Amino acid sequence: MFKTLLRTVILAIVCWSLSLIFIPFSQPVLATVGTPNVAAGAKIFSANCAACHLGGNNVIMGDKTLKKAALEKYLPDFQAQPLETIIYQVKNGKNAMPAFSGRLSDDQIADVAAYVLGQAEKGW
Repeated sequence: MFKTLLRTVILAIVCWSLSLIFIPFSQPVLATVGTPNVAAGAKIFSANCAACHLGGNNVIMGDKTLKKAALEKYLPDFQAQPLETIIYQVKNGKNAMPAFSGRLSDDQIADVAAYVLGQAEKGW
């Protein structure tokens, strides 16, 4: 079991490291200003988030998933302002999660937040 956990952590670190290298070269997905684009958010999630959060899970901190119950538990103000709270988390990061404010535009962050919120509401 320890070997499996160690492999998972190493894989997550490698994927995260590779994302740091390749994100500046990726083509930005254009979003409608002011209105999050969930389809674009799915593509952004796949390119930038899925290495750690595939299927709404979390390979680094297993209990801090993107499932609705975990978002409600770990993100302050999620119940009052779910989209804004996810946007804040993506922009600023926390603990093992890096901040994406310098890597993704505000529109891209809003798109991925809308995708995450939609998936959380569907139960991933």
